[in-house]
Amino acid sequence: MTVPGGTTPPFDCDVVVVGYGPVGNALAILLAQRGHSVTVLERWPAPYALPRAVHFDHEVGRILQMCGIGPALASVTEPAEIYEWRNAAGATLFRFGRVGAGASGWPESSMFNQPALEALLDERAGELPGIDLRRGVAVTELHQTDDGVTVIGADETDAPVEVRCRYAVGCDGANSTVRGLLGVPVEDLGFFYDWLIVDVVLAEPRVFDPINLQICDPARPTTAVSGGPGRRRWEFMSLPDEQIGDLNDERVAWDLLEPWDVRPDNATLERHAVYTFGARYAEQWRVGRVLLAGDAAHQMPPFAGQGMCTGIRDAANLAWKLDLVLDGHAGDSVLDSYTEERMPHARGMIEFSMELGKVICVPDPAEAAARDEAMSGAVTGEVAEIPPLPPLAGGVFDHGTAVAGHVFPQGSVARGGIEGLLDDVVGAGWRLVTVDATPIELDPALEAWFAGIGGEVLPMGPDGDVDDTAGTYTRWFDDHGVTWALQRPDFGVYGTATSAREAVGLLAHLREQLGVAPVAP
Repeated sequence: MTVPGGTTPPFDCDVVVVGYGPVGNALAILLAQRGHSVTVLERWPAPYALPRAVHFDHEVGRILQMCGIGPALASVTEPAEIYEWRNAAGATLFRFGRVGAGASGWPESSMFNQPALEALLDERAGELPGIDLRRGVAVTELHQTDDGVTVIGADETDAPVEVRCRYAVGCDGANSTVRGLLGVPVEDLGFFYDWLIVDVVLAEPRVFDPINLQICDPARPTTAVSGGPGRRRWEFMSLPDEQIGDLNDERVAWDLLEPWDVRPDNATLERHAVYTFGARYAEQWRVGRVLLAGDAAHQMPPFAGQGMCTGIRDAANLAWKLDLVLDGHAGDSVLDSYTEERMPHARGMIEFSMELGKVICVPDPAEAAARDEAMSGAVTGEVAEIPPLPPLAGGVFDHGTAVAGHVFPQGSVARGGIEGLLDDVVGAGWRLVTVDATPIELDPALEAWFAGIGGEVLPMGPDGDVDDTAGTYTRWFDDHGVTWALQRPDFGVYGTATSAREAVGLLAHLREQLGVAPVAP
């Protein structure tokens, strides 16, 4: 409910985040690291102890690094360098992957155990004084004024809870209470398949080659992937003549695992559950001062491994925009660009996941045979490179730049005797990176503004401030025929330039886009 024209109330915090899964947790951390106060309201009194998501890509690895848990990620993840699809006869239909780090300095694909990842995020959140986590609180009402939001709920004892904030974000999952209270409709793309999800903990280490495998067998389409160190996940599609209740049975799970030499004497069944994979998204991601992120805004089949990844990208995108608005460095209208940028990208991920699902979810033998014949003709024996995700479009970018919206790379660098990945050495944020030896001359007002939003100019090279030790940036600039690049805090390329003068123009353009009056010449 919105009440226009209200007076400014005293606020309990800057932002209320509803929901404390990976997306809500990451958003709270990113805001608190920027100095904002965040109250997190989580319905459940304790963390969910069973696995759910198992994959994140290189870009999300970098966002988690930005959350301050980079050094600990190796303990809960393992790289997935190869993903292979086979038909019922075991013939390879498709093989893709990448050995080594992706563009963001992290493995192209990492497999993990969600409770372990959430524990790292929770530990990091506990280190930040700006985060007030309240578990066991069910949100029941939202009231907006022109100035803020009042979030009302009740705790486990039915005692009332009321938190006044400047903005609120619903990260409360597919059955989002916040989305329902806002009355936001959901666009359903009509893609439904039931799958039995089985997570196991292996008694002894075992090598699986490839580490991730898709069996496109019409008798039972099956997924077999890592669930993080020491764990495996199998997903078995429900067949047309099966009853869901019959499939969701522990004995059935063990029977389906037996051909994989996984039995009660060498593995522990951590979870078995039937999920209905769906494809849908909220038609609005912002209503006044309340926004949606993660599964509250979109759900997709798991075939591309982009469900949680898309939500973490939402958090990274929204965090820097809320930061600028809360600090007065951008107009409130910049929050509209969150939906403009993220919704089409999320829908693209949903549609891509659906297309993969249409290849996998084929129970008809004749249809599967035709698919196998069509795909096998393209098999070369080589490992196909994972294509980059599509860039963001619209929103806060210099739209005259060809690579605007693409991910800017992260390589190893050195500065002041410190060596490591770029963000660990210089920090994440607005970064104007250059391999041009020409000094940039900024108007004092523009220079002060850029510093005020956390911006920094980073000259690269032997005579620059930062040594490009791995040559990552030299190669990137050579490949794109430019000498300057402005990176956003969510690691997207805002724009590029071929001279210091053009780079000044990038900063001036950004300032105007953020709703701040242009700097006088």
